[in-house]
Amino acid sequence: MPKLSNSQLIQLSNDIEQWATDLGFQQFGIADIDLSEHEQHLNQWLQKGLHGEMEYMARHGSKRSHPEELVNGTVRVISLRMDYLPPESAAPQDILRDKNKGYISRYALGRDYHKLIRKRLQQLATKMEQAISLLEPSKNTDFAYRVFTDSAPVLEKALAEKANLGWMGKHTNLINRKAGSWFFLGEIYTNLPLPVTDQQYENHCGSCTACIDICPTQAIIEPYVVNAKRCISYLTIELHGSIPVEFRKDIGNRIYGCDDCQLTCPWNRFAKPTNEKDFFSRHKLDDSNLLELFNWDEETFLKQTEGSAIRRIGFERWQRNIVVALGNAPKSDEIVHALREGLSARDCRQTDMVVEHIEWAISEHSQKT
Repeated sequence: MPKLSNSQLIQLSNDIEQWATDLGFQQFGIADIDLSEHEQHLNQWLQKGLHGEMEYMARHGSKRSHPEELVNGTVRVISLRMDYLPPESAAPQDILRDKNKGYISRYALGRDYHKLIRKRLQQLATKMEQAISLLEPSKNTDFAYRVFTDSAPVLEKALAEKANLGWMGKHTNLINRKAGSWFFLGEIYTNLPLPVTDQQYENHCGSCTACIDICPTQAIIEPYVVNAKRCISYLTIELHGSIPVEFRKDIGNRIYGCDDCQLTCPWNRFAKPTNEKDFFSRHKLDDSNLLELFNWDEETFLKQTEGSAIRRIGFERWQRNIVVALGNAPKSDEIVHALREGLSARDCRQTDMVVEHIEWAISEHSQKT
């Protein structure tokens, strides 16, 4: 690894923080790689099968909780935060109350964060590399790193907690006292022995159970434990097959993800809208009518979700989710007509899975008064 003095490492750490700010990150911290406590929690969660069909959570063995196994030589992880709450978008509660509209998780209203944050992380790592090469060119040729943002077996929330970016809330999202929880995380794994950030954060959830109480499907089965198989974000994004009937009514009009636990969290009164224009709402997805979305064909779906995280679920699951929301909408002859039209178009637009959900939705409307 690069042979830098303690004073050089401290100065470099200060420089990294400034560079990170210049690149649009709102917070920076450095963690060591001891995740033993979090590893135990992860293994218990996996053993109970609470990850559902997310087999990738167990696929990489201990690499998720041992950064040095994922990237050989890693001794530190630089953790960074970037806020994403889009400004001037329709009020979430207004959309959730209007059952003829589709609610999309705030993080997915703009462009896909993966590419943007990964690019910024790479720019930051490049600045580090350049700085190190100027310090002692003959001794610093073995600087190594890799950048990640929700794209590899990384316990990013645990690492961010160790880097003093916040604490893990009872809903298992990271919470920051000054910024709430509406933010993305990114990491740089490195062999550079930078000074770790002093851990000052304590858990400030206290006796509050707002996130547990508000969860529509009771997915937070106990503080700090989420049963993914009940979580609306899992059901509408990760689940590939049919949504279990027992959860369809509770999904309401949420067609991509769910923010209820964040919307109710008192710490989010301190959250600030993002300045990152790529995270601003696009194509009016913050305030769209369900029937309009249902009438998209696959070509329109691909066009309207280009560069968006929503595209990852594909057209079939997009249709599935909207149909469930239509089944939960107030009784409407227009909706029933559109659903029946959808059935007649199954040969060119609908799959068996979507058809099954359409039939359920029509049945739901037949029981409304």
